[in-house]
Amino acid sequence: MNAVEVDQLTRRFGDFTAVDEISFAVPTGELFGFLGPNGAGKTTTISILCTLLHRTSGGARVAGYDVETERDLVRSNIGLVFQEITLDDYLTAEENLRFHAVMYGVPAKEIAPRMDPLLEMVGLSDRRDQEVRFFSGGMKRRLEIARGLLHMPKVLFLDEPTIGLDPQTRFHIWDYVDELRRREQTTMFLTTHYMDEAERCDRIAIIDHGRIVAIDTPDALKASVGADTVMLRTTDDATAERELGEHFGLEVEHRDGQLVVHVPDGEAFVPRIFGSLGVGVSSVNVRRPSLDDVFIKYTGHDIRDAEAGNAAQFAADAMTRAFRRS
Repeated sequence: MNAVEVDQLTRRFGDFTAVDEISFAVPTGELFGFLGPNGAGKTTTISILCTLLHRTSGGARVAGYDVETERDLVRSNIGLVFQEITLDDYLTAEENLRFHAVMYGVPAKEIAPRMDPLLEMVGLSDRRDQEVRFFSGGMKRRLEIARGLLHMPKVLFLDEPTIGLDPQTRFHIWDYVDELRRREQTTMFLTTHYMDEAERCDRIAIIDHGRIVAIDTPDALKASVGADTVMLRTTDDATAERELGEHFGLEVEHRDGQLVVHVPDGEAFVPRIFGSLGVGVSSVNVRRPSLDDVFIKYTGHDIRDAEAGNAAQFAADAMTRAFRRS
């Protein structure tokens, strides 16, 4: 069963197409990643799926309900963690959670049994009575994740959940997300432009200029790029180059004082080098294709260049955020 189903979904702002006929499905229980630069259409897409923005055409269903005709049912079955902090700074952590529980109709007798383990899981039990205005950015994000799960949603949407946080805090946030998956088995839909976060996903859809250009597991996407790169230093490069050609049929490149070859499985190839070359090998380094390589293959540019060039799409996503706040 699919938790999210999207069919030819399109959203236009005047003459500008922010989301361009995208289609995909997210099975129940999956951590699904939307990878793309700022301004690629990620926020617009997730806002439509969360019923905060109307589609122009196409269709989408979340938790089995249509995002246009069954908006209330969609909303009751999802949790939201968006880029902007939406907590009330002058309420305590517990008061923020209780207010959310009342808004979602959680029975009074069930609030504490749900809230207490969530606060413990995100490491905020000892701060439950403190006003949120005294929290760090990472603490606020952790509280928002707990809040998003309080009403036991079937799908949790995380829109750039670690943006603006330092690397250590980002790492801790992902520890909590991984723990949530183990405990709650909630379907999670993540948008990100961080490659290391995309690596954590079961599957990734790469989106650029409003279109999905590739979708698969991280390993399958990296495998689609091509061979591993093996770089080695030897005591006799000329002999090593000749033997790599004779024994393995490999073409050898010279790069930064190293011999470079491309093979399908670098880790399996390395032991064969030591058994076959008649020269000493002083160092070996294996580099697998990365998601950066994948992004470049499918879009023609790296993600940083895309962010610099996506001014129009970034404006559309800013408009999306404005619609959400209104």
